[in-house]
Amino acid sequence: MAILKILTYPDKRLRFIARPVKKINKKIHNIIHNMFETMYSQQGIGLAATQVNIHLQIIVIDLMMEQYPPIVLINPKKIQTSGITQTEERCLSIPGFSKKITRAKDIKISALNIYGKQVYVKANSLLAICIQHEIDHLSGILLIDYR
Repeated sequence: MAILKILTYPDKRLRFIARPVKKINKKIHNIIHNMFETMYSQQGIGLAATQVNIHLQIIVIDLMMEQYPPIVLINPKKIQTSGITQTEERCLSIPGFSKKITRAKDIKISALNIYGKQVYVKANSLLAICIQHEIDHLSGILLIDYR
């Protein structure tokens, strides 16, 4: 496994739109493992492939909480959102910066897991915030874009 270089703002590659993953194979599994290693090395809780200059729709999340095992979301799509919450967020791609962001309190998404199986995730609180933050990265959206 390898620790990947995290792109930092104002690197223009952070604005690239990630492409859907077409086939989950050994190469994709390698990317996922490297993303987890990279995230852990920076004490992060979420990482989008765009942040490590891989422009594919892959997200890894580990909230380091017993009730939430590490998750992989490939080609995630928001299905439903409800409620509003506001939280101070940070980003590995914008070191030293934090901003209060308003997001949906509850979300439901569809995605593929690491085995290529369609999964549906209902999330609230920190997990919902983290998923929305990482989905933003896949669309080239950063914390600084929020008012």
